[in-house]
Amino acid sequence: MAEAKYTYGLGRRKASTARARLYKGKGKLTINDKDALDYFSNNKTYVAEITDPLALVQKQKDYDITIRVSGGGLAGQVDAIKLAISKALVAEFPELRPVLKKAGSMKRDPREKERKKYGLRSARKKEQFSKR
Repeated sequence: MAEAKYTYGLGRRKASTARARLYKGKGKLTINDKDALDYFSNNKTYVAEITDPLALVQKQKDYDITIRVSGGGLAGQVDAIKLAISKALVAEFPELRPVLKKAGSMKRDPREKERKKYGLRSARKKEQFSKR
């Protein structure tokens, strides 16, 4: 059996990692073997944000996308998926890079949770000072 050809992209945000595969198709979006709306509990704003890179280059109905995402919360996963789709598009069409970059879809948001330090309650919170 011959495997279908796809384009691959990897995206990360906070603790989330998303791997996207773009296949020639009709615009079906699958996340972790579920429909995108089912995965995000019918939250259409998340689904719309995920498909922003495709909408920017008018390719919503040209590709079926399968995504494997793990770690983090839903907002971090959305940003990771968006970056993964953008990278996969650029891998297939390098001429789209300036368009996606100008829109901010090619940039990884580097902010991560700061680690807890020993002797402190959290990353920066200290014990309350007692004068007496």
